[in-house]
Amino acid sequence: MSAAPLVTLDLFSALIDSRTGGSAALGRLAADRGWPVSGEQLYDDWDARNKASQRELADWVPFAEHCRRALAGTCAALGLDGDPDADTGELLGSLGDWPLWPDVPDGLATLARSHRVGVLSNVDDDLFARTRVAGLVADDGVLTSQRLGAYKPDPLLYRRAQERAGGELVHVATSARDVRGALEAGVPVVRLRRPGHRLDPAGPAPRREADDLAGVAALLGTRPR
Repeated sequence: MSAAPLVTLDLFSALIDSRTGGSAALGRLAADRGWPVSGEQLYDDWDARNKASQRELADWVPFAEHCRRALAGTCAALGLDGDPDADTGELLGSLGDWPLWPDVPDGLATLARSHRVGVLSNVDDDLFARTRVAGLVADDGVLTSQRLGAYKPDPLLYRRAQERAGGELVHVATSARDVRGALEAGVPVVRLRRPGHRLDPAGPAPRREADDLAGVAALLGTRPR
């Protein structure tokens, strides 16, 4: 009987409520800097620029650099007097406070009883280590952009992840770009529905969807590790 596939989960949408955590951090930054904007407004603009940078930049650079460039762009667009290096340091320094979705601790433990469980994320290793997810998965299942040398939604990232997983990989994705990127790269997907995320209407639709990690575990079934 074949071994169970590696089941990877996206970090910043499937496991972490990044908008809540990032907005809180940027809200504190705005208050400290005297900026007349909300944390949510800052986060939404920064997040869109951050994703665009990851998608459009041809050469790999650290995730932290994408974040810095994106925050500099946000400040310029909103007319804010910021210090991109210091402001990005404060934002990324808050990663340990970004909350997990409530089902994550128990849900990951349930999945790990019958599957190899990991993370597939556009992040640097040192930043991942700061998150609340780091203590919940084994290091050999952590597939970061730093380790793979590519960023979602580039098919190269998913292909390299498959190679690291020994060819058997199932990805649990939430964001539209992650769902579409994995499916177009030929990686089986279980879509984990989270608030604030919708499928790309122009992209392929996953055959399997769940509302929480218990539902993901039920869809994947029980296999020997």
